[in-house]
Amino acid sequence: MIGKLNHVGVATPSIENSVAMYRDLLGATRIHEKFAMPDQGVWVCFVDLPNSQIELIEPYDDKSPIKNFLAKNPQGGQHHICFEVKDIIAARDEMIAKGATVLGTGEPRIGAHGVPIIFLHPKNTGGVLVELMQEPAHGH
Repeated sequence: MIGKLNHVGVATPSIENSVAMYRDLLGATRIHEKFAMPDQGVWVCFVDLPNSQIELIEPYDDKSPIKNFLAKNPQGGQHHICFEVKDIIAARDEMIAKGATVLGTGEPRIGAHGVPIIFLHPKNTGGVLVELMQEPAHGH
């Protein structure tokens, strides 16, 4: 069912500070430009790794869905993990049939990679917020 790990989402109060840490401390060399996703309430920046990506997410405004996460974790931290799936609608329907809760309206929305995504409630996934995303046509 699930494909490869696409990224680990990391909530941060400052993408700039997190980029500096990944670059200066951990040696990351492929870091994308920060961009806004106001409809999802976040700023996003991808850090490329040899086998995956880190998705840095920072609140866009006071209505950001990650504000509560950062209130509980002021320094930030792992927010979610994202797996690729071949067919997001089939994956959603299978998750619902198996009793999982799909967050939001249940309808896929377009994520930071420009493909449809859904999130599964952590109560169904071992306490981890799981994002499922349609496999991108171009890799990551």
